[in-house]
Amino acid sequence: MREITAREITAAVRQLCIDANRVLPADLEQTIHTCSQQEKDPTAQSILCDLCRNLDAARKMEIPICQDTGMAVVFAEVGQDLHIAGSFEEAVNEGVRQGYVEGLLRCSVVKDPIRRGNTEDNTPAILHTRLVPGDKLTLTVAPKGFGSENMSRLNMSKSRMFTPSATEEDIIRFVTECVDMAGSNPCPPMVLGVGIGGDFELVAYLAKKALCRSVSQRNPDPYYADLEQKMLEAVNGTGVGPQGFGGETTALAVNIETYPTHIAGLPMAVNVGCHVTRHKTVVL
Repeated sequence: MREITAREITAAVRQLCIDANRVLPADLEQTIHTCSQQEKDPTAQSILCDLCRNLDAARKMEIPICQDTGMAVVFAEVGQDLHIAGSFEEAVNEGVRQGYVEGLLRCSVVKDPIRRGNTEDNTPAILHTRLVPGDKLTLTVAPKGFGSENMSRLNMSKSRMFTPSATEEDIIRFVTECVDMAGSNPCPPMVLGVGIGGDFELVAYLAKKALCRSVSQRNPDPYYADLEQKMLEAVNGTGVGPQGFGGETTALAVNIETYPTHIAGLPMAVNVGCHVTRHKTVVL
């Protein structure tokens, strides 16, 4: 059985926090650049060009892309033949602490959701752990800002979730309603993570996980790949545009993740990501 130490995990998470906040995934940056060339509205095009310059400046100056360096969301795939020497959760949180404090990233986490009080080191992280075959550890850090997080929605229709009677049109309409209601708040152009299936609990996780998929990679199921495209076209048809000033580029991508569900249900959630939907992965 292969062994990895808690110290190695801490070092990896530390660097992921810093790198994810400074450099956007290459395919997302390329998408913004491509949209800046294709956008027809002069104001929208100017904003997209500003976003490209901001990304370039952050990379060259080694500073965060955005002032909201987010709450650290960590996805971990742990090989069942891997032994971790030390506390895994403590190692992850220590990595977040070091990354945010030593990387001069804004610490935005409070000790209590109502009584507040900043923890001053951006811990604890939100940690999702899954056992997988093998002896490797895959870590993905996805810093999540809350201007966009606050605009996310779990589908509610008359104070309840969708039932199987909901049509494809209903599903697409819910996504566009989310975008219309969000307006400029999530700093569009957005990346939308859409979860469909599972239950009340899992569907929100699916939506979050969808944001970590490459924007250049479509759902492997042709039906859902086509639905992603339909949603993207509908969202860009709202006219919200970059930073809410109008235009054709309201969203950069829509990623759908699904899971089997109960015969009586059709859970759905939309996790809204801003134009700096950040995530970085390492395999140990």
